[in-house]
Amino acid sequence: MPNFIDVILPIPLQKLFTYSVTAAEANFLKPGMRVSVPFGKSKIYTGIVKNIHEQAPVVYEAKDIHQILDEVPLVTKMQLKFWEWIASYYMCTMGDIMRAALPNAFILESETILTKTTSKLNDEDLKDDEFLVYEALHHQSSLKVQDVMSILDKKTVLPVIKRLIEKDAISVQEEVFEKYKPKLVRYVKLASDYSSELKLQELLENLSRAKKQRQVIMTLFMLSSKTKKPVKVSELISQSEASSAIIRTLIDKGVLEEYHIKIDRVVYSGEANEASKHLNEYQEKALSEIKSEFENQHTVLLHGVTSSGKTEIYVKLIEEILQKEQQVLYLLPEIALTTQLVSRLQNYFGEKVAIFHSKYSSHERVEVWNNVLNNSKKAQIILGARSSIFLPFQNLGLVIVDEEHEQSFKQFDPAPRYHARDAAIVLANMHQAKTLLGSATPSLESYFNAQQQRYGLVELNYRYNNVLMPEIELVDIKDKHKRKLMKGHFSDRLIEEMTETLSEGHQIILFQNRRGFSPIIECNTCGHAPQCPNCDVSLTYHQYRNQLRCHYCGYNTAMIKTCSACGSPELDNKGFGTEQIEEEVKVLFPEHNVARMDLDTTRGKYGYEKIITALEQQEIDILVGTQMLTKGLDFRNVKLVGVMNADNMLNFPDFRAHEHSFQLIMQVSGRAGRTDKRGKVLVQTYNPYHNILQQVSANNYEAMFKEQMDERFNYKYPPVYKQIKITLKHKDYNRVEQASIWFGKSLRQVFGDNVLGPESPPVSRIRNQFYKNILVKIPKKQSLSKTKEAIIKINNSFFSVKDFRSVKIILNVDNY
Repeated sequence: MPNFIDVILPIPLQKLFTYSVTAAEANFLKPGMRVSVPFGKSKIYTGIVKNIHEQAPVVYEAKDIHQILDEVPLVTKMQLKFWEWIASYYMCTMGDIMRAALPNAFILESETILTKTTSKLNDEDLKDDEFLVYEALHHQSSLKVQDVMSILDKKTVLPVIKRLIEKDAISVQEEVFEKYKPKLVRYVKLASDYSSELKLQELLENLSRAKKQRQVIMTLFMLSSKTKKPVKVSELISQSEASSAIIRTLIDKGVLEEYHIKIDRVVYSGEANEASKHLNEYQEKALSEIKSEFENQHTVLLHGVTSSGKTEIYVKLIEEILQKEQQVLYLLPEIALTTQLVSRLQNYFGEKVAIFHSKYSSHERVEVWNNVLNNSKKAQIILGARSSIFLPFQNLGLVIVDEEHEQSFKQFDPAPRYHARDAAIVLANMHQAKTLLGSATPSLESYFNAQQQRYGLVELNYRYNNVLMPEIELVDIKDKHKRKLMKGHFSDRLIEEMTETLSEGHQIILFQNRRGFSPIIECNTCGHAPQCPNCDVSLTYHQYRNQLRCHYCGYNTAMIKTCSACGSPELDNKGFGTEQIEEEVKVLFPEHNVARMDLDTTRGKYGYEKIITALEQQEIDILVGTQMLTKGLDFRNVKLVGVMNADNMLNFPDFRAHEHSFQLIMQVSGRAGRTDKRGKVLVQTYNPYHNILQQVSANNYEAMFKEQMDERFNYKYPPVYKQIKITLKHKDYNRVEQASIWFGKSLRQVFGDNVLGPESPPVSRIRNQFYKNILVKIPKKQSLSKTKEAIIKINNSFFSVKDFRSVKIILNVDNY
């Protein structure tokens, strides 16, 4: 009886591909193992075994697999079940999820290898470029395509390779290679011949003239007797002040022996040296309420004001889970947060904490993956950004989603476009674990679910140590401009408060949700503003590089000196970003240290850490930043927070703009006055009577929730109705216009008035692709799965229209 396997390939295919295996392979293979398989004419992919069965495919003949890459499954059965749920809920393919879930190093790639054939050829038969490649193969047994490119110094080398194959000069094959390399550390020890005291004495006498070599031996002897641990080569070099050449000489002489030990790239060197803090009465009450809610509910929402000590409650829950020898997943929205939390959790739990996020290298991620898969002691607590929900948990007991309202939990591009908070709740249910959502400003969805008794709800309304909530003052900058009380973008009130705060030795945070110096450069003579050639947006001026940059496609050009339309040198900045605020602060307060925290200053792996540490150690007096600053960071000495302009957030064209503005301003306010002194927040705005700003100044979450929910009911938006956003894009405007009208009509035939669009988004062209959006609203009583089936049906018939095949379609479920 023939045996077959269904394989998930890391490409967006709707169906799994079936391959033929021998009976022995079928017995050895298990779901979740990796195999390398041929696909298409000559490609080789790494796939993951999904099923093992005896049914041959009907439409095509199953190919044989190349090789089996694992001895034990790399992906667990629970993960495969979770992937299936994500694929069906978020309308994407298993291949998309495999790409997102596995660290790159696990997805082996094939590389084309060229080798010389045995047939004899005359040099006259070959053209110049062919001869160069053929000649190179005389000196090397094989070449990669990359090598051919460098030999010929051009990118299009495939025609040359094709001609050489036709002349039977070379043959081509695909070679699969492993990307992950374990980290090996080099150690040395004294050769076994010199283990006796007599031999060692003899050796030292022989080396009496080679002082440096003798010094190395003495240092090695001292280090190994003092620490009783293996001695690293790097340590020996620094302690003996010798060069690596001297150590190499001693190894060659047979005096020293070198060996390698495999270690993890991310290692915590300290001890778990701190007991968790004693909770106050409010935290104790909240903790016991959470536990009692967990008896009836799988998911509980902890609504705790900023600085109420939510993290310490999480720590107590983690301690209980670790006693049961289960794993904990602690999700955070932003990498910036992990840097602060890591040190706090490592003080409590030592090396049990593992970190997983996109700033980690591919190799580091592989090590965390393996530790979680093996249920290692080094991975009892996983602290990570949204992608950590894909790790191979063996025994998950608790999921904590901190700052659950954050937009960063939603993946927008590429597929799978999942929401990590919602997916984490499903993952926890699969493992029969509990989920705790924490936030000072919960998303309307979560708070609505808590009101509907789908989630448990626990409130924590007092800050730690009974510190008062910061005083929030609204500054009317329209009035200040009229009365000439503005210095640049700073009102007299803000300057006054900043001066007082700095004189008391406290720190300040200034929040402006735009990076760069100025979002628009405009000519005063003709009104022309430089635009991005690839997108429908104006270019942002970045002063530190003297560049105009597009924040959508990355296009950049040198800053212009004169207007490109009329040649006038009178260019003016419109609007302002973090760079301009930083510049103005340096002029206003020249004797104080100013720093900036935005995407431009935190690009490196430790970019966040450097700035956060500098602020904690009070090397920075004033920190200017974008919304990175709002994410639950804990700064003890910040007394004043200034919101430079609240209006650009409120007027954003999105039904969630008001909710997000409330959350952002409340969160950034929460950075002020976190110790004994009450903090102050100044919000500069042209419209101080706006409802949201009034609710912010009164710290009234319930009023905001009620007002926003009324609007959502009236206009049928989430959480009242679910929604699926369909985006069409193509480089030809007319094509995408026709395609979106066709798609919209087809949807209306099925869903009637619950279809909005097609409409062009605010930025309708990005990277020379024109965009159109269609929104499908789904009432509570309508079946979500049937709705998706209908959309997929329309999608399939859309691609059967010849003119529309080149139009790309993006399906985005729950586009929060």
